[in-house]
Amino acid sequence: MGTGDPDSTLVAAARAGDHDAFAELVRRYQRLVYAVSYRLLRDQSLAEDVTQDAFLRAYLSLDRFRGTSFRAWVLRIAHNAALDQLRSLARHRHVPLEAVPERPEPFNPPASVEHQGLVAALEAAIAVLPPDQRAVVLLADVEGLPYEEVAEALAIPLGTVKSRLARARMRLRALLEADPRARELLELSGRLASGESDPRDLATWTQE
Repeated sequence: MGTGDPDSTLVAAARAGDHDAFAELVRRYQRLVYAVSYRLLRDQSLAEDVTQDAFLRAYLSLDRFRGTSFRAWVLRIAHNAALDQLRSLARHRHVPLEAVPERPEPFNPPASVEHQGLVAALEAAIAVLPPDQRAVVLLADVEGLPYEEVAEALAIPLGTVKSRLARARMRLRALLEADPRARELLELSGRLASGESDPRDLATWTQE
């Protein structure tokens, strides 16, 4: 494990049998793992199961952890489990992986009606991205993980993270511009003025 991992001391203690140390790791990343799992699966119960399973697997596999980031490692476990769930749902429901069974929950937007409209439009657009693109947007743009950590979490090369993210941002822009109400809000807020807005803005409105 790299010495740059802020969780290295806790991981070492957990490996030595300190249950409180592992509980602290769970406390640090449970919200993140659940949030990413939910927005991949669009199902609260499944996301809770994936989150619980991810930390259980991480605990049982601590001795085999050789990554540089515990956060990226547990996210990789959760991401793989979520993909398994999506494949299972697709087989049993005969729907494509891109399908969205229910409307996503909000990202806790502020009171501004305009901002709420933008966030709702963005949520709907993210929800219809293919799972591989959705994952990079959630980790890099919504949760703010560095690209290197996203690559580690998804077990893909750094270049693949960047290319998927570029395609996802283009797709998000296209989806938003195709929605008359979303486009109206975008134009009112100046996001599409002269067509020069940064695609990264599309996934950071929820942080404003």
